[in-house]
Amino acid sequence: MASADLRQELDCSICLSIYTDPVTLRCGHNFCRVCIDRMLDTQEGAGAYTCPDCRAECQERPALQRNITLCNIVGRFLSTRPDQEETGIFCTYCIHSPVPAAKSCLLCEASLCDKHLRVHSKSAEHVLCDPTTALGNRKCSVHKEILEYYCTEDAACICVYCSAGEHRGHHVEMLDEAFKKKKEKLRNVLQKLTIKREETEKRVQSLQERRREEQGKAAGVTETVTALFRDIGRQLEDLKKRVLSEISRQEQRVSLSVSDLIQQLEIKKDELSRKMRHIEELCNMSDPVTVLQEPDTGDLCDTEDTERHYNQIRIFR
Repeated sequence: MASADLRQELDCSICLSIYTDPVTLRCGHNFCRVCIDRMLDTQEGAGAYTCPDCRAECQERPALQRNITLCNIVGRFLSTRPDQEETGIFCTYCIHSPVPAAKSCLLCEASLCDKHLRVHSKSAEHVLCDPTTALGNRKCSVHKEILEYYCTEDAACICVYCSAGEHRGHHVEMLDEAFKKKKEKLRNVLQKLTIKREETEKRVQSLQERRREEQGKAAGVTETVTALFRDIGRQLEDLKKRVLSEISRQEQRVSLSVSDLIQQLEIKKDELSRKMRHIEELCNMSDPVTVLQEPDTGDLCDTEDTERHYNQIRIFR
């Protein structure tokens, strides 16, 4: 029961399979790196990223932190207790009801459950391996014998007849030994790639932080410049109002002065018209006595007064 509970804790909630390269979000939930990457890709452009388990949101794409502890737990669990049901391979001899296979025999080209494995031949030619459906791939295509060796020069898996034939004199290792070396080499490569990927993730996070800082600076400068131009606009508007007001005041003052001058000139014009009519009447008289007894009008054209009025008009212009 405890083992089953542990097995359930090692399942990714997205693919429902045991974790592969588990990573952790800020909320603490774990997922396969490939699964959560694909999930986040689908949320691109949605405005926010959410955790598939708790729906916790964040505006920026969350950084994926590799869960080293969980990765080690998964590795140990798979190495000490391989889950037979995950393989989907069943015993060849349990024909009435499918029973998960525990091992496969390369010689018999059959998979066996624990029950049939106990009665299976223990002789050396019956080579057992983890359950697999590719039993034919474990035999030499030429000699139809089990592949037991690995030729390092030709990078090929060979049988005992191949080692004595076309691969004679080549450096040959036992298949299991070469397998362990290859896995160790792959683990080293994986470790280096993991380190490089983590370094790349840190650089990406650093660049994202720098981008956010630059965006903040740009927003601050934009706000300052906008406020400056807004203030300049208000000052220009105030200056415009003052200038227009002064123009209007000057226009009113000049208009009043000109109106007053026009009124004075109209009075002067009426007076001149009256005098002209009187003189015309005198000119039309035939009685010399009447004309001679009329007081002398002098120079009726007051040039000084007329000049003064015209000077006032020029000043207003």
